[in-house]
Amino acid sequence: MSHSTLAQIAKVDFKPAPKLVDNQLNPHALVAKYAVRGRIPTMAEQLKGTLQSDPDALPFDKIISANIGNPQQLDQKPITFYRQVLALIEYPDLLKNDYVNKIFPHDAIDRANEIMENLVSVGAYSHSKGVLYFRQTVARYIEDRDDHPADPEDIYLTAGASSAVNYLLSLLSNGPQTGFLIPIPQYPLYTASLALNDAKVLPYYLKEEENWSVEASEISEVIKKAKTEGISPRAIVLINPGNPTGSILTEETIAEILNVAAEHGIVVIADEVYQENVYEGEFISVKKVLRDLQKLDSTKYENLQLASLHSTSKGMIGECGQRGGYMELIGFDQSVLSQILKLASISLCPPVIGQALVSLMVNPPHESHPSHGPFRSEKLGIFNALKERSHKLYLAFNKMEGVSCQEPQGAMYCFPQLTLSKKVKAAAADSGMAPDEFYCAKLLENTGVCTVPGSGFGQVPGTWHLRTTFLAPGTEWIDNWAKFHENFMNEYRD
Repeated sequence: MSHSTLAQIAKVDFKPAPKLVDNQLNPHALVAKYAVRGRIPTMAEQLKGTLQSDPDALPFDKIISANIGNPQQLDQKPITFYRQVLALIEYPDLLKNDYVNKIFPHDAIDRANEIMENLVSVGAYSHSKGVLYFRQTVARYIEDRDDHPADPEDIYLTAGASSAVNYLLSLLSNGPQTGFLIPIPQYPLYTASLALNDAKVLPYYLKEEENWSVEASEISEVIKKAKTEGISPRAIVLINPGNPTGSILTEETIAEILNVAAEHGIVVIADEVYQENVYEGEFISVKKVLRDLQKLDSTKYENLQLASLHSTSKGMIGECGQRGGYMELIGFDQSVLSQILKLASISLCPPVIGQALVSLMVNPPHESHPSHGPFRSEKLGIFNALKERSHKLYLAFNKMEGVSCQEPQGAMYCFPQLTLSKKVKAAAADSGMAPDEFYCAKLLENTGVCTVPGSGFGQVPGTWHLRTTFLAPGTEWIDNWAKFHENFMNEYRD
């Protein structure tokens, strides 16, 4: 098109229409909230910009992003073996070059060759469930973990666990009369997704004073109450190990909850993305408990529907940006499975490089291979550092005035309770914030530590919490937090 023609078009006389504003948008999107990237993290990004333009402008020299479980943002190094294999399959011409034998161990080369024998390219679409070879690897891992068979056809590779959650909640939601039992506190992906789908949150509260335990009898009461109000309970979410609490469900508790689910025909969504982050106790999958129960009484549990989720973003891997994950679906009717596959097909396929990483996560270097020693050392180093910092942060919180914290058994977080004065609550109200959000804002402004207020996860009314990761290296930031807290409590003392 010539410039003169464009000029003629621009001369056409019309009155421009106004821009869209938020009240014209999907009302369900407007009420959805996701505090992990909410107001406090937004403030942190602004302060980060201030530090970049003037490093001396603030009383700290860096932002510590303790608001989100994003390990490599906080200096956790990638596992070498994983990155070696990924590098080779991203640029497979390296596999044809003899020089590669001088810089990569032979088991990384062998694994990359094996992967490339089972796909055309990481740049090509795969099956919507994911590459069969990768799903077969996941099935073997689940069999070894649970001592029960697993079928690759029951496994869907996903773009992280979050996309699996979105598939399940969007499909299971059927309007505001559909209820989902969500633990409180919870990971806000669930309440945000349910808001988008105009479904009902049915909270069941974890017992903080008993290390965030859950009672199956209380879940039964939530279900019965919902039914009397005309709400159909559709699914229950179990987050194990817990986010944000760090608690671990016992085998007995899982079995009791499965009894309730089987009795009421409720789908169980087992969010198990932190299953490798276990510092005290033992992780037992919901799938294993279900299969053990079915061996005892197949009829009673034959209709129980279970979706189990895992991810490459957590554990000792921390490859959040690679977007790798999987879900295993057990007991669903074929008509429902067809709909889930349709949803997966709409997105064509999950990232193939993320699929490959899932296969590496569930099939690490063998003991006889050269990468095993370095791999084990790297993974154990990350694990021990997380365990040590979790304990130090727990001890630090319980030394602070007006703070109590349950020691995390797993995951990446502490969720301490704050006892805040009337003066804090008044100052928070004047600032247009909840008291816990006000505390988090002051903490950020004075130390650079970015956390998330407990109100973003849900909490017993009248209590105040915050969630922090213990991913940041070192302990200086914990000491700075303790100093801030002492000054804060003195400033806002009634």
